[in-house]
Amino acid sequence: MASNQEPWLLENGNPKGLTKEHRKRSAHNRSSSSLRKKSDRTLISKIPCSLLRQFLANLQEVILGTKLSVLFPAIPAAILADSFGFGRPWVFALSLIGLMPLAERVSFLTEQIAFFTGPTVGGLLNATCGNATELIIAIFALSQHKITVVKYSLLGSILSNLLLVLGTSLFCGGIANLRREQKYDRRQADVNSLMLLLALLCHLLPLLFTFAAGESVATADPTLHLSRASSIVMLIAYAAYIVFQLWTHRELFEAQEESDDDDVAEEEAAVIGFWSGFVWLVGMTGVIALLSEYIVGTIEEASDSWGLSVSFISIILLPIVGNAAEHAGAVIFAFKNKLDITLGVALGSATQIAMFVVPFCVIVAWIMGINMDLNFSLLETGSLALSILATAFTLQDGTSHYLKGLILLLCYIIIGACFFVSQAPLNGPNSVNLRLKSTAGAVFGA
Repeated sequence: MASNQEPWLLENGNPKGLTKEHRKRSAHNRSSSSLRKKSDRTLISKIPCSLLRQFLANLQEVILGTKLSVLFPAIPAAILADSFGFGRPWVFALSLIGLMPLAERVSFLTEQIAFFTGPTVGGLLNATCGNATELIIAIFALSQHKITVVKYSLLGSILSNLLLVLGTSLFCGGIANLRREQKYDRRQADVNSLMLLLALLCHLLPLLFTFAAGESVATADPTLHLSRASSIVMLIAYAAYIVFQLWTHRELFEAQEESDDDDVAEEEAAVIGFWSGFVWLVGMTGVIALLSEYIVGTIEEASDSWGLSVSFISIILLPIVGNAAEHAGAVIFAFKNKLDITLGVALGSATQIAMFVVPFCVIVAWIMGINMDLNFSLLETGSLALSILATAFTLQDGTSHYLKGLILLLCYIIIGACFFVSQAPLNGPNSVNLRLKSTAGAVFGA
């Protein structure tokens, strides 16, 4: 068996054999694997130089081993557009497209590293890097004091996972399996729903505190202190959630294996070595950071050029394009009537953003001397509350059909229309007063 292994996989001696624990992968990994394709190594295996053979094999697996490889040229195009002073909206659009394959490749590389580190360390790495794109964009926006963009982009990621991804998956899965009963393990949904409700409470309290104090009382400092305390509580809760997920109740979050699933069998071996995966992961993260800097720096110019508000671009467009690979994988598994994987992707990602990325950004802003609180204003917090409640009610009975997905999708469309017609100042204070765009009035008044 060992002699049949490709030489470029033997960076540190023989590769590890796969135990039963290694074969059990998270829903996030299973979802991303649906967009991967098997590489043909016939030509590369004939190259006499071992170093060149190993490099080309890794290049083939990392760059060409995904169905989204056709989008990689957008990355150098974005760099050239920025270097030669092309239109800023073009830089924004190309950077956004370039993030799509990068996000999927980060998931692939974390899974490859997990083959060598074991499932626990791999799970921790996946929990940290699962939403690396959103986190990096948020950090760059914070560095430029664009707090509103941070809040909008993170809120949009939560809404897209709960309503768009889950709604599309349940709707498509219900249509594709009309004559089959669709069931899932509601225990995983219950855990994630509780975490999201805790996040909602931490978002509601600063908003309610501001309204309860009245306009005549200065509430900026108390609201900020409350937000920072709530963020610490949320991070503690997320740490407990990780322990719950990876150690004490691991069986609730492991993707179920089926003997007739050929795709899983093909993915049960590492295709690159540990150090190659680590180097590629660092490199991919660096490219994501560069594109994130482009996106944050050009989002206002894109908003002015396209006639769309920054809130609509941040809440609707950024999450849809940035996480398209993960979202497509969730829908594909819903078609196959594997809703546990779909729920693991949609709810797991939403929980990670709400309970880790958002409070982490508040703490990072605190360290940077930037005053970022959890008061997302009335419209944004109300949309978040209704989305979490709608999702919780949808998943309470452990069964699914296409009507549930349709309702969630319609909720997302309504919220998207709301942010399309609203125009809030980018760096202004939180306000419940909205200024309607004249262009929106022309569209809906015709």
